[in-house]
Amino acid sequence: MMSQRVLLVVTNVGHYDAGPSHPTGLWLSELTHAYDLFAARGFEQTIVSPAGGACPLEPRSLTFPNYDRSARAWHADPARMALLDHTASPDQIDSAEYDAIYFTGGHAVMFDFPGSDGLQRITREIFEAGGMVGAVCHGYCGLLDTKLSDGSYLVAGRRITGFSWREEVLAGVAKLVPYNVEARMKKRGAHYSKALLPFVSNVVVDGRLVTGQNPGSAKATAAKVAALL
Repeated sequence: MMSQRVLLVVTNVGHYDAGPSHPTGLWLSELTHAYDLFAARGFEQTIVSPAGGACPLEPRSLTFPNYDRSARAWHADPARMALLDHTASPDQIDSAEYDAIYFTGGHAVMFDFPGSDGLQRITREIFEAGGMVGAVCHGYCGLLDTKLSDGSYLVAGRRITGFSWREEVLAGVAKLVPYNVEARMKKRGAHYSKALLPFVSNVVVDGRLVTGQNPGSAKATAAKVAALL
């Protein structure tokens, strides 16, 4: 029996539009929890980004309490860090080789995930072939503009969650982010929901679409994707 194959998506963006003095990037633990869990299941994994090449890290993800055991182990491993220096580009990916695509987060993804035609193509092809689509935290920005072959938005009419506007405000970045992704998801016809309290774990499953609300949802989101695979 062949092992399951998962495509993990990370960002190439290193700062907000306000400039380099406002750095952002991948929220490391949102990648590492998924990678660790999938590896433990024997899944094959590939990391892709909108432009290919290097993926910067969100500085706040390297501080307590976000910098947990999983993130620290990855950050201290040169081989693992090299994976983030040399990510694949969408045009190098054959969607037929993957059973799932999993979008990681960090505010940086708001800038480069939605506009990637390559990521949209891969997501559509995996989903329409019966594969899984997962996203954690801001990762759901990668689903904003993805349309199916019939022209409808993938998220339209589907239950979904992701980083809420309330959490943006509480995180102190509401004036830095380029848009309100929660509001945009609703305009796409998605049935968005969030946990009663901010920053607590919350995962929503709608068939082959699995989304987690925030960094605290990283483990649970990956676990649900793995279980469904």
